Amino acid sequence: MLAVVCHAPHDYRVQEVDRPRPGPGEILVEVGASGICASDIICYTGGIGSWGEDGKSGFTEAPVIPGHEFAGTVAELGDGAGEKHQVALGDRVTAEQIIPCGECRFCKADQYWMCQPANIFGFKRGRGEGAWAEYMIFPAKSRVHKLDRRLSLEEGAYIEPLACAIHAVDRAGIKPGDSVVIGGVGNIGLCALQVARSFKPGLLVALDTKPYRLELACKLGADTLVNALEENASERVKELTGGYGCDVYVEMSGNALAVPPALEMTRCLGTVVAFSVISDPVTLNWSIIGDEKELDLRGSHLGPCCYPRAIEAVAEGKVDVKSLISERYPLAEFPAAMEAARGGNLKTMLVPR
Repeated sequence: MLAVVCHAPHDYRVQEVDRPRPGPGEILVEVGASGICASDIICYTGGIGSWGEDGKSGFTEAPVIPGHEFAGTVAELGDGAGEKHQVALGDRVTAEQIIPCGECRFCKADQYWMCQPANIFGFKRGRGEGAWAEYMIFPAKSRVHKLDRRLSLEEGAYIEPLACAIHAVDRAGIKPGDSVVIGGVGNIGLCALQVARSFKPGLLVALDTKPYRLELACKLGADTLVNALEENASERVKELTGGYGCDVYVEMSGNALAVPPALEMTRCLGTVVAFSVISDPVTLNWSIIGDEKELDLRGSHLGPCCYPRAIEAVAEGKVDVKSLISERYPLAEFPAAMEAARGGNLKTMLVPR
C-alpha cells in the first residue's frame, strides 16, 4: 500500500509498504481521511521534545507512519475484534489517539489518557502506526468509536481535535456569564470557541493574529475579535471586563509569545488552561501565577471520554467542522500538503483515495 513514512525531521517519504494484517482483537481500517496536526508539524520540523537532542530519543520513533487524526471504514476484522469493539465490516470508525496499556498506575485509576507508555497513533513503530496511509491497524487495546452515519469521513477525522477542544473547555470550568478568551483560533481553537459558546459565557473573545481566522471566529460565535498584531490584547481584554481581566483564558495558539499576555489579561483568581503544544522555550513572570493573582493554571491533554460527545455535536450540527477544512491532498502529494499546513491554513486533510 502507499504510505507517508517519517524517517527524520524533514525526511518524510511517500513510499510503498506492506499492507498490515489484523491479529486477534485488531481491526484493519481503510483510511478515508486524516488531518495534519500542529504536533505533526512540530515533529516534521524537529521541534523541541519531538526528537530529543540526539535526534532519536524524543516522542517520535522513526521510521514510522504518522497521523493521529483519522476516520475510515472497517475492512477486515481479526479474531474476536467485532465483538470486542462492537463493530462490523463496512462500519465507519475512528479511535482515540492514545492506545492505553491498561497496566500502568494511570490506566488502573481510569486515567488512561495519561498512560505512561504514551503510545499515541503515528509516533511509535509497530502496532498503532498512523493514518497517513491507505490502511491502518487499530490494535486490540484501542478505544474505538463507531461514527454516526451523518458524518462524512472528513468530519470523522475532525473528531480527534474536537474531542481535545471539549476536554480543554471542560478543564476551564466555564460558568454562565463568565468572560472567556480563546487565545488562538486555529483548528482546535475554533472548535473550543464553539464548545465554550454552549456554556453561555457573558463575553466570548477570539484572539489571534490572522484576520481570516478572526472572521471565521465571528461567524462561529465570538462576541469580540482581538488582533494581537493591531492592538494591545491585554489592555483590550481589561477594557472589555471593567479593568479586571477575563475569568477564563484558554491557550490554543502554540506561540511562546502568547503566554505572558495570557497571564496578564486574566483576572485575579481566574483560570488559565494550557492546551497548546509550544515548541519554543517559554519565559514568564512566575510570581503573577501565585503571589500577584493566585491563578488557577490547568493543563489539558488529549480528548479523554469526549469522543461520543464530539461525534454527537457534529452529527447534531452543534459544532461546525466543515468550515475548518481548507485543503485536501492525496498521499502522493504529501510534500504539498505539509507546506500548505505549515503555511497557516486551517485543517489540511490527506485523503488516500
